[in-house]
Amino acid sequence: MIAETQYKLTAADLELLLAVVRGGTLERAGERLSVNASTVFRSIQRIERGLAQKLFERTRSGYLPNETARILAGHAERLESEIEAVRSALQVTPDLVSGSVRITSTDTILHGLVAPALGELRAHHPLLSFDLHSGNEPANLNKRDADIAVRATKRPPDHLVGKHLGPIRVALFAPESSSIKTLQDATKSEVAWIAPDEALPEHPSVLWRKRHFPKLVPVYRVSSILTAAESVGLGLGVAVLPLFLALHRKDMKQISEVLDDCQTELWLLTHPESRHLRRVSTVFGHLAKNVVLR
Repeated sequence: MIAETQYKLTAADLELLLAVVRGGTLERAGERLSVNASTVFRSIQRIERGLAQKLFERTRSGYLPNETARILAGHAERLESEIEAVRSALQVTPDLVSGSVRITSTDTILHGLVAPALGELRAHHPLLSFDLHSGNEPANLNKRDADIAVRATKRPPDHLVGKHLGPIRVALFAPESSSIKTLQDATKSEVAWIAPDEALPEHPSVLWRKRHFPKLVPVYRVSSILTAAESVGLGLGVAVLPLFLALHRKDMKQISEVLDDCQTELWLLTHPESRHLRRVSTVFGHLAKNVVLR
């Protein structure tokens, strides 16, 4: 519980505590606040001295909030929401949305689905900006590493607010200029396979290949499906690719039926405390309507 104290917490104090809770480290909190880590450190010390109690446990991995810090962070989030509501009410054009929205996904989904949908949204809301993060490791929406995540998964986390965007269907693709026409052709010894075995060992395409063609060993190991697609386009070999990424390309061709064993689902996700923010709800709603899977 929060003890009685003469110290008067300010909105800036709450903003800083929320940044530390969300970021988990001094450096990430500083990035969110546009200050350096030492400034964040001194501010935490000042607030803790004023409250006469610790708010964070210092560990090798970062700053872990205790119960009091989490309570204060909850108040800070509600304050953040109220401030955003006030800003929206004061806008000259009521329908104009402003602010920055952090979106995370894999580079494949960002390149093939998310980015194409953002241009039209930016045209309607020129004061919106986007922080696009790509990576195979999912961002922690609880810590607000991102406002919105677009993930390929069959089991989205229960604690997040989500919308199912549809199935991600895949097939085997080969270079357009190659003589490879069928899946059987692709299993011949002279055909090079491209796959993300080391980067994504549990990827459905990797598991499918190992299950159906255990003797096939990739010649090219890549860090992402987007890199696999570019490699096929360059004529290096064959790869299992999502239809949304490969079907429109003229430098490759589909040589198998849709591989049902590799299908996964695409989800649009956000945190329950973020969905009421106008900038987040606007982007979330737009992506829900405009991210189109083949």
